[in-house]
Amino acid sequence: MSTQRSRPDAARSVLACSLALIAVLYLLWHRDDPHFGAALIVFVLPPLLLLAGVLRGLRAAPLWSGIAALFWFSHGVMYAWSHPELGVRPWAGIALSLAVVFSASLPGLRARFGRRSASAD
Repeated sequence: MSTQRSRPDAARSVLACSLALIAVLYLLWHRDDPHFGAALIVFVLPPLLLLAGVLRGLRAAPLWSGIAALFWFSHGVMYAWSHPELGVRPWAGIALSLAVVFSASLPGLRARFGRRSASAD
């Protein structure tokens, strides 16, 4: 077993926490919605499925988390702009979606722009 599966790194932990918090945010946001079941399927289930993939170490889970975060970001911006009476909920969605994007992208950015060893020169 690789060390990545046995001990998650910081970016993976931030990604997992962000996905869990997005699920909780949307659960609380839509708790009084007359279409609560549909809201669960559309807003709460996807981050929970992605969280399960991240925790299992599936390689595609961070990619799909970043793609889904584009939806969550757009949703948050749309509601922050058109419904300021919602307060911090849309802004929390924006912040959490940005945390997902950056934590999902960090390992790839480290691999691409990280320091090269002296033996590689």
